[in-house]
Amino acid sequence: MSLDWIYYAISWILLTWHSAWDAIGVPVGAVIGTNFAWILAIVFLVVTVRVILFPVFVKQIKSQRAMQALQPKVKELQEKHKGDRETLQKEMMELYRKEKANPLMGCLPMFLQIPVFLGLFHVLRRLDPDKQNKTLYGWTVDQFQSASQAKLFTAPIAGKFGSTADELASLGANGTTVKIIAGVLVLVMIATTYLTSRQMILKTGWAEDPQQRMIQRLMLYGIPASLLISGAIFPIGVIIYWVTNNLFTLGQQQWVLRKFPPPVTAKKAVPAAARNPVQPAKSGGLFGRGKAVPAAPVKAAAPKVAGPKPGAKPVNNPKKGRPAKRQG
Repeated sequence: MSLDWIYYAISWILLTWHSAWDAIGVPVGAVIGTNFAWILAIVFLVVTVRVILFPVFVKQIKSQRAMQALQPKVKELQEKHKGDRETLQKEMMELYRKEKANPLMGCLPMFLQIPVFLGLFHVLRRLDPDKQNKTLYGWTVDQFQSASQAKLFTAPIAGKFGSTADELASLGANGTTVKIIAGVLVLVMIATTYLTSRQMILKTGWAEDPQQRMIQRLMLYGIPASLLISGAIFPIGVIIYWVTNNLFTLGQQQWVLRKFPPPVTAKKAVPAAARNPVQPAKSGGLFGRGKAVPAAPVKAAAPKVAGPKPGAKPVNNPKKGRPAKRQG
């Protein structure tokens, strides 16, 4: 299937935002070695996509809440079908179907952003001044030339950590500068990717379902680790997009999680009670200490009965006295 429609859409959004910043008065030329009009165009490409996907993000949160609410039932099924993985999976799928919960909904926003990422990756890779067809995907020659010369602290947005010498020469870039800027951005990309997954897991908790837990581990550790290698082939402009997207996600998740806080599950409530089992008794005692006080003397009376047993000799003295009276 042709992805040209994605390339046209990404190009149109980029060019529209670049024209908007140019009209506002943001310098098109480099300031501090940076072409801010193009950098802001990439940043607001993120904003545009995230605003469009916001309803999907809210559905993701609601789906995760539904999955949390089902955790007690999932645990029951795991106990019931321990050792029978096939039956367990069937029962869980039936439970999800009946309760209209979708385990894959948590990954949907990320999957929907993959075409955008691939589209931007393709468009930025084309920003080579030696390209013949510069008007592809709705670009003018001037726009193409301007974008191919756009830089972040003198590193071209079309350059990457693994750029060859020929590619760097075509972009008129310094290899050391590109590697430093790209390397720093890759590290920031890995850190923010990890933080977005960690934030969600800390707020919602680890899933009881083994499949869900595996997905959570993949999101938390697998994806950030893979970026250490794949980040070398990402153009700097794509990394800017990814980092901006992560920062947007962190803020959006914080807002949504405050607005729709996770429910207190039974699992969370049990440790609270188990941690301090005396507190319920104390609270009950505060409302009815008369009940608690009689209970204490009853327990104290038992030790008092047991007390004389060790002191049997003193108790026997009066008994000896009684027979003495009988003899008298």
